[in-house]
Amino acid sequence: MSAKSANPKSRPRASSRRTTKAEGLGTYRAKRDFSKTPEPAAGDLIAGTSLRFVVHKHDASRLHYDLRLEVDGVLRSWAVTRGPSLDPKVKRLAVRVEDHPLTYFDFEDVIPKGQYGAGPMIVWDHGAWVPMDDIHKQYERGQIKFRLSGKKLSGGWTLVQLKGRDEDGKNWLLIKERDVFARPETEGIVTDEEPRSLISGLTVEELAATAVSAPARTPVRAKKIAVEKLKGAHKAPVAKTPKPMLATSVDRAPDGDSWLHEIKFDGYRTICRMADGELRMFTRNGHD
Repeated sequence: MSAKSANPKSRPRASSRRTTKAEGLGTYRAKRDFSKTPEPAAGDLIAGTSLRFVVHKHDASRLHYDLRLEVDGVLRSWAVTRGPSLDPKVKRLAVRVEDHPLTYFDFEDVIPKGQYGAGPMIVWDHGAWVPMDDIHKQYERGQIKFRLSGKKLSGGWTLVQLKGRDEDGKNWLLIKERDVFARPETEGIVTDEEPRSLISGLTVEELAATAVSAPARTPVRAKKIAVEKLKGAHKAPVAKTPKPMLATSVDRAPDGDSWLHEIKFDGYRTICRMADGELRMFTRNGHD
């Protein structure tokens, strides 16, 4: 029998493209002009004590939600059609997109027209996440079970890869696990109930309205600082994960002329460090 008349069922199937390791930021950077988009180009960020996740609500060519999980120093990302559902019976299509830098964790802005992903993007939810097994093994199997601890999404979730002859491995399903955080959509839809940003409190529509007349952005590079000219400064190795002093609970506040007291307002305990003439500030969990 000639090769031309061979049974087509005997032909090898095209293999699904599965990358168990994070792919890096090459594709992310190649798709963007950072002189025109406010998105962060840098990917370096001090690692926190737990893995982080963020869900962006993104009104681009169509409204969707981007689920991003911290893996191997980047945010591994899926575009979720119609957004996550708390109903275990509802399966949402989640399309694997390019890795994003960790600095994207708290990115919220309007991406200008003509740029990749143009449109308003808000931080819809964020928090910590935990894989239920080795993330690389799960990714290779095409089934990722994990738990979220966010403001709007919590409990168990599963990403299941769709398989088929012509699949490139990018199409997955996002499914809520049955637990105390699950509920049927007849009792409410979380994306309708919670439309606002955790950072600004704005909806994507309100954020878009603030940028209608905004001028084009020009990146600004901070000037180098001469450390040796700063009073009291001395050179020393820069710690990768500096640990600030934390508040301690006591029965009564200290008194005396050496102390000043004020009402505590909510905010961030901030670490300021200088390296190679550049000044940077971080929260104690490593957010830039």
